[in-house]
Amino acid sequence: MAYDEDLADRIRDAMETEPHLTEKRMFGGLAFLVDGHMAVVILSKQQGLMVRVDPADADALMARDHVGPMIMSGKPARGWLRIDPPGLVDDDALGDWTDRAAAFVLTLPQK
Repeated sequence: MAYDEDLADRIRDAMETEPHLTEKRMFGGLAFLVDGHMAVVILSKQQGLMVRVDPADADALMARDHVGPMIMSGKPARGWLRIDPPGLVDDDALGDWTDRAAAFVLTLPQK
C-alpha cells in the first residue's frame, strides 16, 4: 500500500525550515531525514507515522491519545513512537511531532 501523499505534503510544509531535510522511500513508506538521521516516516496510507523522540520522553508521550510504541521485529523500538492516523488530523499536532523529532535528531552525532 502506498503512503499518504497528503500527509507527505503536510510534513513537507511543517518541516520546510529544517536544515538539510531529505526524503527517502523506505519501509514501504516515505522517510524524512534531518542531517541524515531519520526523524519521521510515513508507514503507509492507513498505518500512521513513525516518529523519533528522545527515549527519556517516550513513556510520557505514549500517554497521549493515538500514540504507542513502534514495534519492529516484535519488540518496541527504543526512541520511536507510532502515531495513529487520528492523532495526525490536526496540523498543530503534526507540527509538534515533526518539531520534536527534528529537534531530537539534531542532538545526535553527525553522519
